[in-house]
Amino acid sequence: MAMLWKFMRVAKYSKTALSSKVKVRGIPTHSRHSSSKSVPSDFAASSPCSNTLELLGKSYPQDDYSNVTEKILSKVGRNLHNRKHHPLWLIKEQVKEHFYKHYLGRRGTPLFSVYDGLSPVVTVQQNFDSLLIPQNHASRRKEDNYYLNRDHMLRAHTSAHQWDLIHSGLDAFLAVGDVYRRDTIDNTHYPVFHQMEGVRLFSCHELFSSIKDGEGLQLFEQGHRTAHKQECHTMEAVRLVEFNLKQVLTKLMTHIFGDGLQVRWVDCYFPFTHPSFEMEINFQGEWMEVLGCGVMEQQLVNSAGAQDKIGWAFGLGLERLAMILYDIPDIRLFWSEDERFLKQFIGPHIWQKIKFQPLSRYPPLINDISFWLPSETYSQNDFYDLVRTIGGDLIEKVVLLDEFSHPKTKKVSHCYRIIYRHPERTLTQDEVHRIHQAIEESAVRELGVEGRF
Repeated sequence: MAMLWKFMRVAKYSKTALSSKVKVRGIPTHSRHSSSKSVPSDFAASSPCSNTLELLGKSYPQDDYSNVTEKILSKVGRNLHNRKHHPLWLIKEQVKEHFYKHYLGRRGTPLFSVYDGLSPVVTVQQNFDSLLIPQNHASRRKEDNYYLNRDHMLRAHTSAHQWDLIHSGLDAFLAVGDVYRRDTIDNTHYPVFHQMEGVRLFSCHELFSSIKDGEGLQLFEQGHRTAHKQECHTMEAVRLVEFNLKQVLTKLMTHIFGDGLQVRWVDCYFPFTHPSFEMEINFQGEWMEVLGCGVMEQQLVNSAGAQDKIGWAFGLGLERLAMILYDIPDIRLFWSEDERFLKQFIGPHIWQKIKFQPLSRYPPLINDISFWLPSETYSQNDFYDLVRTIGGDLIEKVVLLDEFSHPKTKKVSHCYRIIYRHPERTLTQDEVHRIHQAIEESAVRELGVEGRF
């Protein structure tokens, strides 16, 4: 649910047969955990030689929408959130334990069921249409998503499973998984990250049973949509759902970060919740956004078969929480196989206090690249994806240094600074030069730019 549309990016470059066959089954889990070995990939991009993509045991015909790269496919099936003692697994388990302990059903069993093995390959209908995201919404663009073809994609958010899980009869659940978005390149953004989705639906009795003289209160009315509620909801119902949602999430964050945590709520906009909020926490004097949430759009709930209920949804990023809690400075480290990183998170229990001890800070190598843009078809996201595809996790950051428009020809030039730094060893000038030259050559060939190298 925490799809922050303004941060989404996507692009298109893959140059070899894309054939990752790591198998993952979508099953509900409570205590079962699994991990998969990564599919190795080089820094050099290569071109497709097959019209069919094999992924997770299924075949997907490629078409004009296919833009997923080999580098991204090498991450599918890694399931870091299910790898025992990994920091993302620790965060997931902490949230699960909190919900299992504090929210019980009538028989004393956990109210929330957990799904952490759902396939990251979803349909466009699941990722967008089921969430009422308009056909012309900017978030659907190829530049913002990884498409297998026009009908299938790597999910851009765990909200892609909301409709199906509600339709199966669930009233309270958590869905955890890897999500895929084109994004900028720096120490807090990565094209693959992990989300946890939470949904809770209430019947009229469940919502109002604890309210004095609440027998006459109703969930629905025929009214008008305002900034504070949907047209079909009563104000009483919305206020109670909103109060419950904020109370649940405040308790969760306090449980993870400790008493005395400062929390504030900021109004925002998500296409499939209304009203919508972002939670920010004050950590070491800085306000940081950690999740998005809101009252679910009733049209979505109704279409999934729960017409007599009202609900809330939230989405939080596991990397964001882990980086704050464990003081991890670079999002690339979550993908590290270095034992110096991984051993730091092995402990007797999931609540053990851990402060990440930095690995040796290897020096960066910096190279700039300038080129004339071809036309309006150029997208910065395309360039970022090309750099990611070729340089992989050796790329620490890419910054647009300068944008110049020629006064006579009106041609536009971009100059980018690419910062190379390996999180586990010192890079040599020779290997960075080879990577940088491959980026220059691919930019000319794939993007149609005119190099100023």
